[in-house]
Amino acid sequence: MPPRKYRAASVKPRPKKNTLPPEPVQLGPNDQQRKVKVVTDQHVIDKPSPVAEFPMREWTIRLFLLDEDGNEHPGDVFTKVVYNLHPTFENPVQSFTKPPFACANEGWGEFEISIDCYTTEKTKLAPIIHDLNFLETRYESTHNVVFKNPSQALQERLRETGPLPTDEDRPKKKSGLSSGKKSGQKYDYEKIAEALEKLEEEDLLRVIQLINENKGPDTYIRSDVDADDLNEAGEFSIDLYTMPDLLTTKLWDHLSKKGMVA
Repeated sequence: MPPRKYRAASVKPRPKKNTLPPEPVQLGPNDQQRKVKVVTDQHVIDKPSPVAEFPMREWTIRLFLLDEDGNEHPGDVFTKVVYNLHPTFENPVQSFTKPPFACANEGWGEFEISIDCYTTEKTKLAPIIHDLNFLETRYESTHNVVFKNPSQALQERLRETGPLPTDEDRPKKKSGLSSGKKSGQKYDYEKIAEALEKLEEEDLLRVIQLINENKGPDTYIRSDVDADDLNEAGEFSIDLYTMPDLLTTKLWDHLSKKGMVA
């Protein structure tokens, strides 16, 4: 399906701003930072404009994630990207769920666009402020974005564009968890993360209960799920590498019985 197009008037074109370099981002102990590239293509189209001196144009904005070397990757770490356009557009809030989240529209004016990138249905990053202008037919801008306490599954996707600060501890932690288990048994944390993503709601609630009952003092959990009412909607994530041996074994056995890990 081609990108949706909307026609609307907007503010008058203005000179491009002189922007200062962004201030350093303060990262928490579990936060992860990446770079997002915003690519804009625009050209004049043969349609009447409501303002004679400003021709109508068609423009398209796309988003990409960058790795350490600046190479583009699909932004599949995002479940949804929302563009907040000028209020004069017929549909000023436009949502897209598939990379590269192409937002195509028609108009005659330049304006700032606030872009919201979601990692779950309710969780979004700080907005990206994009300057839509017509100085060039194609231009790019790069923005630093911060993932606050990303879930284990999200961390695995982020690793596709670069290592995480905690990766140096992973081999040591992983070998430590495998010691003392049944002879020959290994615990693949990537498989556990993938299996948890596929659980149905009832099974997921059982896993949350199992985690809460067997977690240790060093187990890192981020949750707004009410432990006394698991049926209420909320977000739950756990750093699998901080689980105690007993919890790791029980979780693996639970998923193994369902044929989800082996």
